[in-house]
Amino acid sequence: MSDTAPHLLEVDNLSTYYFTRDGVVKAVDGVDLRIDRGEILGLVGESGCGKSVTSLSILRLVGEPGKIVSGSIHFEGEELLTKTIHEMQAIRGDRISMIFQQPVSSLNPVYTAGFQIAEVYEVHQNLKRKVGLEKAVEMLARVGISDPVRRAKSYPHELSGGMAQRVMIAMALAAGPELLVADEPTTALDVTIQAQILDLMRQLRADMGMAIILITHDLGIVAEMADRVAVMYAGCIVEEATTDVLFARPKHPYTVGLIGSVPIIGTRKEWLEVIPGRVPNLIDLPPGCRFASRCRARVDNNLGICTVTEPDLLEVEPAHKVRCWLYQEIPS
Repeated sequence: MSDTAPHLLEVDNLSTYYFTRDGVVKAVDGVDLRIDRGEILGLVGESGCGKSVTSLSILRLVGEPGKIVSGSIHFEGEELLTKTIHEMQAIRGDRISMIFQQPVSSLNPVYTAGFQIAEVYEVHQNLKRKVGLEKAVEMLARVGISDPVRRAKSYPHELSGGMAQRVMIAMALAAGPELLVADEPTTALDVTIQAQILDLMRQLRADMGMAIILITHDLGIVAEMADRVAVMYAGCIVEEATTDVLFARPKHPYTVGLIGSVPIIGTRKEWLEVIPGRVPNLIDLPPGCRFASRCRARVDNNLGICTVTEPDLLEVEPAHKVRCWLYQEIPS
């Protein structure tokens, strides 16, 4: 779909900074994102690159000392950054839902799973508590929890990691959202439960037609689940393409390094790719490309501009955007 077509979510030039005693942390710095109805967008990158802060910014959940300093976030044509707190509370959990990292710690320990799901129906659909609890049991069954009546009466500490994650998904989907933000939805789960959760998300996407922003550092999950992928590095998007194109023809040296570092069953690699160096300090970002100090391509191609001027995120092929001087005209 072209960028001129209407999108479910449009994020433009989003910047979210944290104002600390040590300085200003530019956690998200000029991010642009688009997602359409029924689409799964994978948002990938190393820990600390800004993926989770981007998702929290979309839902206006950034806490002190963080602040959204610029940009716009349009959801179904409505600007979210100008909404009041009350208006955002009505949107969260209803039209946009989020699955947080660490499901057990994200659930309220003093309330049962059924009560916490029922609360979504009470707040967003004005249902009575009894009706909400009945629907909570139905939703627990829908997300694949056996004996949902008993599990609805369980407290978070009585649930396994996989069950807690399913409860979080049930809460997120209770109101039938148009957009689901899933932040590392399978972290710390064993591979069997991980596969079940991903299958569940695929099935619910097909049944409900909702869009999903899938935030992860696991490229295997992205390859399996996503329609498009946006790669983040040091607070900004460095590459964006359809999943097939990104894995077949990655262009940004960082993306190439990420894909090369993933072990592939059935191949005989003597060693895995290693990206040298460290992620730059987000308080004191270097001039030029943020990946320049770690980039072999900069050295191999003798590109001095990389350490002086930051490249723009430009479309170098249809629906394939890259932030790299290798694919842009160098100014004279």
